Amino acid sequence: MKEKISTLYAKDGTKAVLSSLISIAIGLIVGSVIILLVGAGNPSLGISSAWDGIRLVFGGLFSTGRGASGALTFGFNPTNIGNMLLRATPLILTGLSVAVAFKTGLFNIGAPGQYLMSTAATLYVALTIPSESVPTAVIWILAFLGGILAGALWGTIPGLFKAYLNINEVLACIMTNWIAANLVTWFFDGSSLCNTAEFGKTGYVYKTSYNGVETFKLGLDKLFPGSQVNGGIVIAVIIAVLVHLLMSKTTLGYELKACGANRHAARYAGIADRRNIVLSMAIAGGLAGAAAALYYLSGNTEFFWSTYQSLPATGFNGIPVALLAVNNPIAVIFTGCFMSILDISGLQLTNLTAYNEYITDVIIATIVYLSAFSLVIRMLLGGRKKRRAVPAAAETKPNPEPGPSDGGDKKGGEEA
Repeated sequence: MKEKISTLYAKDGTKAVLSSLISIAIGLIVGSVIILLVGAGNPSLGISSAWDGIRLVFGGLFSTGRGASGALTFGFNPTNIGNMLLRATPLILTGLSVAVAFKTGLFNIGAPGQYLMSTAATLYVALTIPSESVPTAVIWILAFLGGILAGALWGTIPGLFKAYLNINEVLACIMTNWIAANLVTWFFDGSSLCNTAEFGKTGYVYKTSYNGVETFKLGLDKLFPGSQVNGGIVIAVIIAVLVHLLMSKTTLGYELKACGANRHAARYAGIADRRNIVLSMAIAGGLAGAAAALYYLSGNTEFFWSTYQSLPATGFNGIPVALLAVNNPIAVIFTGCFMSILDISGLQLTNLTAYNEYITDVIIATIVYLSAFSLVIRMLLGGRKKRRAVPAAAETKPNPEPGPSDGGDKKGGEEA
């Protein structure tokens, strides 16, 4: 049994999972300590309030409010779980976007810009094709594919700069992010897509449901009543599985990873490195585009375009999702859900205590910081085992002593 555990522990995958779990645990502990310090230092809050806050950090997804006595209650909360899945959908896809680029040796920090360009394309297609003459299912498919294409084309730009001009993709992505923010603002400014039907609203674009276009529910609305969940989470999971198969089971995936490992060696082996760099960024952009498309095609989300003189946090949040998953497409599903759970916990903190959701931002920041040092954590996990193995090997190593056979061999050698 001990040998099996030791063999499992020695695997790189096990150390990667443990390093991510350690990062998560430390992040949650840091958040709890902050809540405790704020509660203890503020007489109007107190330790009991801090204890409520800590419980919500760890179990906010299952919070059902407060009972008649004012105490927090917990249990199965279909609304929270459904909304968590809705929020997890874009996080999974932006996490995949960053993970695919990482696996090919690139850092796709351009996911926010790709997300924005996809948003504009998705909303334009979904709202301008008349649903009276075209089936809404067809419009949905066209809008979804249009969003993916817009994200892919925007991701191709830094890929071309990297492949043909050797310009760092991070710099190119930062430029394309801000270009996208201003282009989208200009595109929606004064357009017919702005919501004028509801009095007092400015800077909002119509929901896609205004044209009858929204993502199918697949019965999830009955499983999680009261929530905004839809079939987008199923699509995101399917895409994650397809990306895993692409990267691990196909020749294209091998070529993409080979270019990321060593571009020059890949070229020497006959792999078209420039083509694969551009293709990698296009795939990453398409995944970020799918994130935006599924989020806004839900039919219950409005796009507030005038805020995009800044960049959407969803694009950047894909980075910690990918880091925690160690760039594994299947693991991205779980880390995306985990980040979404923290969002729900933050809302519960705001609604049920005197604390606010920014505490969960501190937790996420801590986890991201530690995830960046995941390699160090893995080295520490593996180092102790190696140090134990060295003395054990020294003890079991035989000490050779000259014997009769040695002398005979030597003598025979000299005679020969």
